[in-house]
Amino acid sequence: MCLAHQLARNFDASRSEAFAERLVNTLNEGALCLMISVGHRTGLFGTLARIQAGDSHAIAEAAGLQERYVREWLAAMTTARVVEYDPEHGTYRLPPEHAAFLGGGERSDNIAVFAQYLPVMAGVEDEVVECFSNGGGVPYERYRNFHRVMAEDSGITVLSSLFDHILPLAPGLVERLEAGIEVLDAGCGSGRAVNLMAERFPASRFTGYDLSPQAIDAARREAAEKGLANATFEVRDLSDFDASAEPGRFDLVTTFDAVHDQARPLRLLRGIQRTLKADGVYLMQDIHASSELHNNLEHPIGTLLYAISTMHCMTVSLAQGGEGLGTMWGRETALELLREAGFGEVRVHRLEHDFQNDYYVIRKP
Repeated sequence: MCLAHQLARNFDASRSEAFAERLVNTLNEGALCLMISVGHRTGLFGTLARIQAGDSHAIAEAAGLQERYVREWLAAMTTARVVEYDPEHGTYRLPPEHAAFLGGGERSDNIAVFAQYLPVMAGVEDEVVECFSNGGGVPYERYRNFHRVMAEDSGITVLSSLFDHILPLAPGLVERLEAGIEVLDAGCGSGRAVNLMAERFPASRFTGYDLSPQAIDAARREAAEKGLANATFEVRDLSDFDASAEPGRFDLVTTFDAVHDQARPLRLLRGIQRTLKADGVYLMQDIHASSELHNNLEHPIGTLLYAISTMHCMTVSLAQGGEGLGTMWGRETALELLREAGFGEVRVHRLEHDFQNDYYVIRKP
């Protein structure tokens, strides 16, 4: 039997049709994701939740936006069944059940925040496609709005629960912060966690390191606006931190979603181990996943996270000549690297509100 006949016999037409239907749905859902990002950035979801119902002119006026753009956006939201439309009165309404996941501000269920990653990644598609052929990576500075989106993401997953849930994972840590200790946040981004802790614990001293000058500038501006004399920030490449870290300087080191996109993750971890005091604590937040692909098949946002890895986390590491560990490095690899870095006790925690992250409380031997 020739190959063509064999393929024809094995072809499942119903499976093919179902897949085609899925792809068409994917196009619609991808477009919806972009429109959700637009609605979040323009404040339209908040406006709709506030005024309850109105025509496109009333909604545009309330939001301070151009009616023609608002009307077309509302059409996209209506056909996506996100917004309800009353053709008799020409009014639009965002059901409260939908608003709960789209306009919640810094809450863990504000999914509109995460929709912003799609346009951020699309902005470097040409460069990433080129890397598929030529290797290398796309550097941090090519990503417009990434640090703003990451700060919002951190706000709803980390900052909202930092004092009530995350810091208390290490027994006695809050009391030490209140008494006054030295703290480092490695890969601090725009410094929101550092500044929040510095404001809450004035007796402690906080330092933030990040590779991005733009992020460090934002962190310094916020610290200055808040009058925080106990928070300092430094542009620093952590790929050689194992050699450059000051031994025994810090009582607490934190990394929030920062290890996996470093050029040399193991060197960073060894540097953290080196710079911790003997009784110090390392608190690491990173993506909840397995290092084995087959274990991630039922991950609720596995496709999204592998896409973010391809379009950002992996490629920015490769752009530095790094290892390209990727977003989904997983708990198994994390534990192995922590062991290689020389740490002793490691306890891994999950938080009820945060399905996408693991929280590691780590100490020296």
